[in-house]
Amino acid sequence: MRIVGLGPGDRSAVPVAALEVLARATDVAVGDVAPEVAELIEGPRLVPLGDPGALAADVVIAACDPEAWGLARRFPDAQVIPGRDALRERAIGAQVARLVRVGRRLRRDCPWDREQTVASIVPYTIEEAFEVADAVDSGDPAKQLDEVGDLLFQSVFLSQLFEEDGLGDLGTVATGQADKLISRHPHVYGEVAAANAAHVLDMWEASKRAERSDQGIFHDLPAGLPALAFATKAQKRAAAVGFAWADIDSAIAALVEEVGELRAVPSPDELGDVLFAAVAVARQLETDPEVALRATAQRFRRRVERAAAAAAATGERFEDLPSADQLRWYESVGRSAN
Repeated sequence: MRIVGLGPGDRSAVPVAALEVLARATDVAVGDVAPEVAELIEGPRLVPLGDPGALAADVVIAACDPEAWGLARRFPDAQVIPGRDALRERAIGAQVARLVRVGRRLRRDCPWDREQTVASIVPYTIEEAFEVADAVDSGDPAKQLDEVGDLLFQSVFLSQLFEEDGLGDLGTVATGQADKLISRHPHVYGEVAAANAAHVLDMWEASKRAERSDQGIFHDLPAGLPALAFATKAQKRAAAVGFAWADIDSAIAALVEEVGELRAVPSPDELGDVLFAAVAVARQLETDPEVALRATAQRFRRRVERAAAAAAATGERFEDLPSADQLRWYESVGRSAN
């Protein structure tokens, strides 16, 4: 089987190489392409695609890049024109371009979208990022893909607003990001050797410090970050210049000390010290404290819900019980609620 990508679906963007291959074929099964694109295929007999698995082995399949890439994944032994990597890139490019067109149409024709600015959209971007984290925690693949799509559109729409302001478009954003990642991965794109993941992070931080030497130790530390993220990033910046606990034992000892001070002087300041010390422990565990706390909060929620259900099964309403009885039910369900 041979699968030929016809480009993004526009008559003017059909690759010459694809037409040359198709012109030499006897039969071509055509996928979901526009009639004006199919008209360019001259010479072979065109047949409906139908079920690709039922076609004769020597039939060539022609389809727009996204559909062609889907077929290439379905039939891993098929010959693909262009090569699989090139077709994958073209298919993704066509699908992202479609999302860009949707964003442009919404900006033009939707009253709500027309009114938006970068400042008004950013809160939604933050919300979508948290929803991605929640989807990952859920373990539901469909939800994960859906939420990442919502976050992707935030980037697309913000880029549209930047383009309107003359700052650059989505292509500018993508190029800048690719260039930055290449420059910060000399162990991949250059001759530098990285011993392990920790060494990669050290090189990353060194590269950023060099780029932002005028900003001091705490470069790129937005004040508007959520508190846990702000604390984590602040500690990461300090650690990049060697100011950090040497190991997990030292970090835990500092946390225990801060808990003792909170016990002696219960106050917001002492509580902040405890939380900040807990972030240092999380860093030693190579765990994001936001993710760890979110997971614990989800486990707590599930366990309380199970406790309430257990109480209800005996005719008791959890919300009306004294706290001691609520705790009894909470302890009775144990950690199985996790």
